Amino acid sequence: MARSTAGQTGIAGRIDAANREALRRMLAADPVLVDVVPAHSVMPALAERTILHAGPPIGWERMCGPMRGAVAGIAVFEGWAKDLDEAEALARDGAFTFDANHHHDAVGPMTGMTTRSQMVMVVENRAFGNSTYCTINEGLGKVMRFGGNDPEVLTRLRWLKDVLGPALGRALRDCGGVPLKNLVARGLTMGDEMHQRNVACSGLFLRAIAPALARTSDDRGRLAEALAFIAANDQFFLNIAMALGKAIMDPVRNIDGSSVVTAMSRNGTDFGIRVSGCGDEWFTAPVEQPRGLYFPGYDEADANPDMGDSTIVETIGLGGFAMAASPAVAGFVGAGSAADAALFTREMSEITLVENPEWTIPALDYQGVPSGIDIRLVADSGITPIINTGIAHRLAGVGQVGAGIVNAPLGCFTLAVRAFAGRLGVSR
Repeated sequence: MARSTAGQTGIAGRIDAANREALRRMLAADPVLVDVVPAHSVMPALAERTILHAGPPIGWERMCGPMRGAVAGIAVFEGWAKDLDEAEALARDGAFTFDANHHHDAVGPMTGMTTRSQMVMVVENRAFGNSTYCTINEGLGKVMRFGGNDPEVLTRLRWLKDVLGPALGRALRDCGGVPLKNLVARGLTMGDEMHQRNVACSGLFLRAIAPALARTSDDRGRLAEALAFIAANDQFFLNIAMALGKAIMDPVRNIDGSSVVTAMSRNGTDFGIRVSGCGDEWFTAPVEQPRGLYFPGYDEADANPDMGDSTIVETIGLGGFAMAASPAVAGFVGAGSAADAALFTREMSEITLVENPEWTIPALDYQGVPSGIDIRLVADSGITPIINTGIAHRLAGVGQVGAGIVNAPLGCFTLAVRAFAGRLGVSR
C-alpha cells in the first residue's frame, strides 16, 4: 500500500510540474500580428485542391450542410470548379484533399475554409518563435464562414485577396507589427470577451493600423474602402484573436505529463480537444446544439450543430470564460443577465488552473480570466467549458441565423482522461 501511495504521489507531482510548465508558457507568450500573406507562401503543405476546414479531421461524407456549402464555394473561388454543382460533384468524387486547419498551424472561424490563394494573417509568438495563421474576417451577413457561397460572397473573398489583404500586409510590415496582449487587456476593460463581442478590439486595432495603412497606400479610394470595411465590421478582430490563441497554445503542446487542454474545435459534426500530455491526438464526441437567440424568421429547427476553430479563444480564457467582462454578450446570446455572465466566468474557474494576471475583468474586482483548462477538473466536476458562438443555418448557402452559447461535450474529456492516465501508467 505504501508503494502504491508513493507511486500516486509521484505521478501527482509529475503532473503538477508539467502543468506549471504549461502555464508558464501560456503566460510568457508574446503574440504579435506581423503580416498578411498568401496562404501558400507560409503553409507549404497547402497544395492545389487542398481545403483546410475547422474542427478535427472530417471527410465530405460526414460534413454538415454549411460545411459542404463552404467547400463548394471555395472550390469555385479557387477556380477548381466552374459552378457550385460541379464543385459538389468533385467533392463527392474525392477530387479534393481535406484536412484540419490545426494540422497546419492555422485556425478558421465556423466552417474555417483555408486554401492556397487566400490571404492569411500571421501572428508570431516572439517568446517561442512559432507562427500561426488565420484568414481575414469577411464581415457580417451572408459569408462563407457560415456556409454562404453565392456571387456576393465570392466577390468579397476576391476583394480580401486582391485589395485588403495586400494593404494590411504592407501596413504591418511598415509599422513592425501590432502587439496583441495589451490590446486584448484593454478590450476586456471596454466590454469585449473576444468571441461574440469584438467591438472594442476591432476599433483599437483600426486605430493602431490606420497610420501605416495611410503611409503605405498610393490609392486614396482603396484606402478609404479598406478603412471603411474594418470600421464597419464589429467582428474584424475575431480572426486575429483566434490566431493569437493558436500562437499562445501551440508551444504548450507535447509537455509530458501535462493535463492542460491545448485546443478545442468543432466541425459541425464532431467536437474535438487536444491535451498537452497526449500530443496531437484528437479526442472527439458528437458536437452539441447551441442555445440562444435567433434572427427573425428562424428558430431551433433551422440551426446547425456548433462548428468552428474559434473555441481556441475559450482555450486561452477568453470568450465564454470571460463573459463577465461583457455583460452585453449575455443578453445577445440568450445567456441571461449581467449577473449570469459573472456566474459563467466563476464556474469556469472551477475547471481551470490559474487566473491570468494580464487579462483582468473590472466587474469581478479585476480577477484574471480563468485559464488553463484541466481535463481532470472537467471530468471530476462534470462542468464543461462554456462557449459563445454564432449559429449557422443547417442548409448550405443560407448563412448565420442567430447567436448563442454551447457547452463542450463531456465525452471528449472522459476519453482524454483515460488516454492521459494510460500514458502515465495509471489504470482507471
